[in-house]
Amino acid sequence: MWFLFAAASALCFGLRGILYQWTSQRPIDRNLLLLGVYASGTLIALFAAAVTGQAWTKPVWIGTLLGLFSFVSNAAMYKGYSVGKASLVAMFTGLPPVVVVLFAYVLWGEKLNTAQLAAFIVIVAGILMIRYSNDISLKNLQGAHWGAITMLFFGLTDLSSKQATLIGAATLPTLALMYGTGSLLFAASWLLGRKQEAFTRAATRIGHEEAAAGKEEAPGSPVRAAASAAGSGPVPTMARGWTPGRTLIWGMFVGITNVCGMILAMPAFAAGVTGLVSVVIAMNVVLVLFYARFGLKEKFSRLESGGLLLALIGIIVLRLAA
Repeated sequence: MWFLFAAASALCFGLRGILYQWTSQRPIDRNLLLLGVYASGTLIALFAAAVTGQAWTKPVWIGTLLGLFSFVSNAAMYKGYSVGKASLVAMFTGLPPVVVVLFAYVLWGEKLNTAQLAAFIVIVAGILMIRYSNDISLKNLQGAHWGAITMLFFGLTDLSSKQATLIGAATLPTLALMYGTGSLLFAASWLLGRKQEAFTRAATRIGHEEAAAGKEEAPGSPVRAAASAAGSGPVPTMARGWTPGRTLIWGMFVGITNVCGMILAMPAFAAGVTGLVSVVIAMNVVLVLFYARFGLKEKFSRLESGGLLLALIGIIVLRLAA
């Protein structure tokens, strides 16, 4: 049964990935988008918890830890994509199941039998082949540290989900606290970004006025430094039509897939081996790959085709082993 829940969760996260990919082509504020994603999750989880009457006991406070880990992993992933090689960061996002297997063994003594271990290795190899880029080398590791942080905290999110089930935390109240915590953190990030953008615009305007008047600010001035930095590149602006309200609403729509994926993941972690559940959920990349092939008409490389075949073989072996 855990396999079906994990596979359904992977489907939801795959749909989320497709929506993220579509959204990434629009110049919108990512923090505001993710605020919408987490706000949607908070509202849905709160409503579902009220309808089902799930108890708000002390263990559900682990949801705040889940929210923190989820926030850090998402923030690190986006930071890595902005400053490093996308292919390298993407490769790290396929590795959290490895972290989960190692920590699950240390924390709870969970072991994989021979068939499960073989399936796990095959699936991870397939995911890495799908995400791997031939231009990655030891001389080309920009953003590797952000990728490593992403891998670690996505793994910690999965481990915390398992721990929540072990201590008897009700699923929906836990997720409400998780998404509520994430909403507050992304709201703070968005407000901070708005404040920095406003300061940058003001500094740029002052710099232009001074240049036009033939005046210069004293060396070392914070305003002059900010104006100089601002003048080194374009100031990000919201695309026409993508108002803050529209961005927030779109994020809330995307958040439906996200919260559904987590609601399905929790019972999977409760019933299954942590590392195996994690690796099945990580298979959401396959759905995104199919979307790229048939929706965006992108061609598969030999590496991607081989990785896809390996991942599917691993899933079959794992299903038989389960």
